[in-house]
Amino acid sequence: MAVVLVVDDEIGIRELLSEILSDEGYGVLLAENASAARAAMNQHPDLVLLDIWMPDNDGISLLKEWSSSGQLTAPVIMMSGHATLDTAVEATKFGAVDFLEKPIALSRLISAVKEALQKSSKEPRIGDSQASARIDALRDTTVYAHPFQASGSSYRSSGSHSADARVTAISDQPPRTSAEDTKALLGQVDFSAPLREARDQFERLYFLNLLKRENNSISRVAAFAGLERTHLYRKLKQLGIEIGKTVRARE
Repeated sequence: MAVVLVVDDEIGIRELLSEILSDEGYGVLLAENASAARAAMNQHPDLVLLDIWMPDNDGISLLKEWSSSGQLTAPVIMMSGHATLDTAVEATKFGAVDFLEKPIALSRLISAVKEALQKSSKEPRIGDSQASARIDALRDTTVYAHPFQASGSSYRSSGSHSADARVTAISDQPPRTSAEDTKALLGQVDFSAPLREARDQFERLYFLNLLKRENNSISRVAAFAGLERTHLYRKLKQLGIEIGKTVRARE
């Protein structure tokens, strides 16, 4: 399992990228600024997604720092919504392997990540002892955010949770919602409310129930609901539904 470090000062970007990468089967480290990114590099990620514009230190400067000090031990993909072609060329001179322009297309993100990891000798294989040891170390620092609790509530992982369970959906197919459960869910919708408000209430209950039924598998939820995954991520964010299965890198 490859571990990807996402460095971006925008929390929305970090959360969206972490959800997409986790759903693709990658381990994810998050850093909100250069200081946190420096600390996260000590956990030896296999790939870094690095934003160029950050408040404390820009990504190009950080890339130069890692390159000159010999700390650039993983391929780096730069990200920006404002960078010029000259900036992208400069980044490649200091070791960046690719450049993603925001807003990042889902297919472009996934293909860039896969290509960078395939070209890197650091890509971990299933059963690789070093990769397994790193994932075991990360397990003790994982913070889980339960998708059916209010934002901000969390619980720490116990030894019973495997690393694979942290970053991938459970494969067992859960039972379908019964007629009684459906009736109970509809009972929570205020049908006397304006249409948009009632619709939002219904959609929130619909997706919460579907996520629970599908063990938080974004792929299966998107397929069942008939949505593209990028549209599903936006819909869940709009409804205030958070799904977080990431390892957060702090200063």
